[in-house]
Amino acid sequence: MKLKHTRRSVAAATIGIAALAAAGCTTVGSSDGGDAGSGDDDGKYRIVTVSKVEGITWFQRMSEGVDMFNDEYSDEVEAYQTGPDSGDPAQQVQIVEDLIAQQVDAIIVVPNDVLGIAPVLERAREAGIIVGVTEATQLVGTDSIDYDVEAFYNAEFGAGFGQQLTEAMNCEGEYATSVGLLTSESHMEWLAAANEYIAENCPDMVNVSPTPYENENDDQVSRDLAEEILSAYPDLGGYLATTPSGGSGMASALRDKGRQDVQVVALTLPSVAGPDLEEGYMFAGQGWDPAGWGWALNDVALRMLKGEDVTTGTDLGWPGYEEVVVDGQLIIGNDIQQYYPGDFADGDYPF
Repeated sequence: MKLKHTRRSVAAATIGIAALAAAGCTTVGSSDGGDAGSGDDDGKYRIVTVSKVEGITWFQRMSEGVDMFNDEYSDEVEAYQTGPDSGDPAQQVQIVEDLIAQQVDAIIVVPNDVLGIAPVLERAREAGIIVGVTEATQLVGTDSIDYDVEAFYNAEFGAGFGQQLTEAMNCEGEYATSVGLLTSESHMEWLAAANEYIAENCPDMVNVSPTPYENENDDQVSRDLAEEILSAYPDLGGYLATTPSGGSGMASALRDKGRQDVQVVALTLPSVAGPDLEEGYMFAGQGWDPAGWGWALNDVALRMLKGEDVTTGTDLGWPGYEEVVVDGQLIIGNDIQQYYPGDFADGDYPF
């Protein structure tokens, strides 16, 4: 049964989540790093967000949230976003190294390689810099970070993809999958939860790519990959991509071939997926608002720099983060959004 509106949850994926939420009564607000929070020469705290890759729609939207936060708190902060021009983890590490040398007050990272970037994040904390991350729950409880803000529980989000794809494929047929990078923790967790949901609910569906393809968060790579997959699996019935470029790449390939026999489900934004949804080249999408993500991450950094605590129930000032759950260093919001044909038929996209 199709769910309505753009903020939806998947009841089948909530097993174990309520227990974790109930336990989430700890506090984020103190750092084991150095003496963070000195501010720059004009007394403002410098907070820098490092994206996975600059120049793509998803992180352009995230930067809008960072910019809005900077405007709202311009008397207290200098906040901006930067990032590599590709998904190269080494470029991200170098950017963080440079920010440590600049002695900024807080660094927020969306890692391309979670474990690979951990040592440099730990060095940042040793230098007295507040370190926040997202899509990096493997670092929760380590000395590499002060906090991790997630828009939702990954298991619930991933099961949502599974629910959409089983609905699209009527519980039968072959499907392929892709992630940005195999080192992208969140992408792999979402996909694992989606595959688990599919296996439990639709055992006749066959995953032709148990090791997912990598689309590198890149439009051209995703388009070429779609052609490769369609050629390799002529009986393909579905495709699940955990990046917007992955979904758009497949939809573009199907459009060029005049095919609507492959059901596409993907991480996406309304403005990216809108035409594909309405024209029948994407069955459904799922996501969250990257602007709110950027805002919430910066909000926590500023609170920490000012010596304030973030506890369960704290309002971080953006829809989906009004009553966060805190469990150790982990901060969880509630911004799962699902998108279906008809949701934006008028072309009026929220982002």
